[in-house]
Amino acid sequence: MANIASQKKRILRSERERAENRLLTSTVKTYFRRLQAAVESGDADAIAAEHRALVSKIDKAVQKGALHKNAGARKKARAARIAASASS
Repeated sequence: MANIASQKKRILRSERERAENRLLTSTVKTYFRRLQAAVESGDADAIAAEHRALVSKIDKAVQKGALHKNAGARKKARAARIAASASS
């Protein structure tokens, strides 16, 4: 355990930041599952809505630094592939 006050504060801040990042990345995974469920149901409106929501969540995670921009681009491409697979 740290003895220096600034280091104690830094540890608390790191824990808060980690929790926020975990929340954002976990939400992205949840929205991927929701998109997959919509694809399996075959409802085109639901697929479009879930895809839009997922892309929004990915963009927010990238903006806040929870995801690297290239990882965000890769996830958006994957989401587009999943959504497009429903139409074929």
